[in-house]
Amino acid sequence: MTEAFDAVDVIRTKRDRGRLSPAQIDWVVDAYTRGVVAEEQMAALAMAIFLNGMDRAEIARWTTAMIASGERMDFSGLARPTADKHSTGGVGDKITLPLAPLVAVFGVAVPQLSGRGLGHTGGTLDKLEAIPGWRAALTNAEVMAQLAEVGAVICAAGSGLAPADKKLYALRDTTATVESIPLIASSIMSKKIAEGTGSLVLDVKVGSGAFMKDLARARELAETMVALGTDAGVATVALLTEMSTPLGRTVGNALEVRESVEVLAGGGPPDVVELTVALAREMLAAAGQPDADPAAALADGRAMDVWRAMIAAQDGDPDAPLPVAEHTEDVRADADGVLTGLDAYRVGLASWRLGAGRARKEDPVQAVAGIELHAKPGEPVRAGQPLMTLHTATPERFARAREALAGAVAIEPGAAPEAGGVILDRVAP
Repeated sequence: MTEAFDAVDVIRTKRDRGRLSPAQIDWVVDAYTRGVVAEEQMAALAMAIFLNGMDRAEIARWTTAMIASGERMDFSGLARPTADKHSTGGVGDKITLPLAPLVAVFGVAVPQLSGRGLGHTGGTLDKLEAIPGWRAALTNAEVMAQLAEVGAVICAAGSGLAPADKKLYALRDTTATVESIPLIASSIMSKKIAEGTGSLVLDVKVGSGAFMKDLARARELAETMVALGTDAGVATVALLTEMSTPLGRTVGNALEVRESVEVLAGGGPPDVVELTVALAREMLAAAGQPDADPAAALADGRAMDVWRAMIAAQDGDPDAPLPVAEHTEDVRADADGVLTGLDAYRVGLASWRLGAGRARKEDPVQAVAGIELHAKPGEPVRAGQPLMTLHTATPERFARAREALAGAVAIEPGAAPEAGGVILDRVAP
């Protein structure tokens, strides 16, 4: 077949700071998916986009072309409205686990197609696989049946959704083009729009443990994604949330499941509860229930009932004991004072080095590895007191995890600073 365009011309247009036409975008995404545009050509185009950006119309068209590369899910046959949440990734971010069953309590279907961890941020599927028997891979028919019956599903996205994104995502990782806002926004939103949800709440993390280190860049990403969702007919809002300090008091797979169950039992760390309830309120409002009270559903056990049904529906045993690390080691405070800093990136890196994360997509992860935090910023500490406990199945990993924690902790004499909330801002259309 004769191709409509030449890849070199498309690359040159963006290299020279030109606008890609809708037809150029449609062709290049499709031709790359088909293998007609070579990896090195798409790498050059990705770098040109990284350096020269895209306008709103270009990003919207790029997103549409990525969706068109694969299948779309259709939840219109469900008797309940659908709402979804996407987090840009952080350290200790286990929010999906209590959030999906909590929102489902109110008759809203939550199709949470999730991913695995890469680098210092954890993956939702890796966490849930710490539960004996639980499986991530479901057919589309199983997803629909579970949404109709239980109301919530957390599972792996099928390979048929936005295959162009899967290919481009791997390429961006190896060509230093990950941090491009047009490419991040279109990657996330092509999958979420193809997933067919009626409404979407974005949790855009800001800080050392996040993709976006500063508030201005995070806000730009949030505004871009909200515009893409809105243009595609999906009711979309975003919360900008704090990720300079890990969320909650655990980082790592089984440890985070345990903490999520505490939240579902009406307890758990205040920051995890605050963010879970805030996101639930946004999802419920978008699905037509602005007056719903998610905090009450956490407190009275209704969310726990849905959690148990959701885990059991995917062959997991909600009563099985979670695996525990054979080897632990404490990191202790070296002075009296107030803990004023706990760097999320360094804690995430240490957890990864203990075995909780992976360097390459095919690497295995340890269910038991991770870090328990005994103090959070704003709390008084005494010299010699354990600040954190490191967990692993392979004790030879302790030394490198400790290296990663160098400079992660700040202790200062005097009064505790005012503790801020987790939620920094809200971005709506």
